[in-house]
Amino acid sequence: MLYWVMKHLLLGPVMKLFCRPKVEGVEHVPTTGGAILVSNHLAVADSFFMPLMMPRRVTFLAKREYFTGKGIKGRFKKYFFSGVGQVPIDRSSGAAAQAALDTGIRLLSEGKLLGVYPEGTRSPDGRLYKGKTGVARMALESRAPVIPIAMFGTDKVNPIGSKMWYPHRVLVKVGPPLDFSRYEGMAGDRFVERSITDEIMYALMELSGQEYVDVYAAKIKDDLAAQGKQVAGWTSPSQRPGEGRLPRSKAG
Repeated sequence: MLYWVMKHLLLGPVMKLFCRPKVEGVEHVPTTGGAILVSNHLAVADSFFMPLMMPRRVTFLAKREYFTGKGIKGRFKKYFFSGVGQVPIDRSSGAAAQAALDTGIRLLSEGKLLGVYPEGTRSPDGRLYKGKTGVARMALESRAPVIPIAMFGTDKVNPIGSKMWYPHRVLVKVGPPLDFSRYEGMAGDRFVERSITDEIMYALMELSGQEYVDVYAAKIKDDLAAQGKQVAGWTSPSQRPGEGRLPRSKAG
């Protein structure tokens, strides 16, 4: 109930008024049944604008810390994230990662739209980073269609390092479903899962127009934290970490 109240009565109308979001290609989202919505990840605002522009409810797997806070603030966050469709997962170990995948597969089997950020974390500098293979495992085991989505403008609404939101136009661009039926029955093969993940990242790169970097975004963030640096201030590719390489296309 809270999901629809927030979307249509409280938060959604305010977001539409100040950011004038637009969606293209929404006809690619299936009207029924489970599907994986894979998106680039520029800002926290992505998890608000993408569901706002989808015709069906979108469920995200959210880190457990959002649901375990103490005091009034902690209880409010738990109520809010649960109400808007977030499902808590533990990402602290390999066993926890498998449990998260199992949760995602269960949600897809229940016919839900599952929102996934293959990069695993927000981009530190607006570029597109290497995808994690969990999304490929879920796609193979659930046989759910994979729908690429590119977010534009959310990093201006909610800039890196800022807790404030600012008025700016947002575009949600939905691409056609990706077909992985040729890999049926090959879940667990790490080479197949990497190939699928690279194909997903290639589709996102083409849809978003972002520069691709063949490094995990989390590693870049860890390296910068160790050096006491931030990426947001860099202005040219030569100043930024990571070496670019195109992910594999369908033909690759």
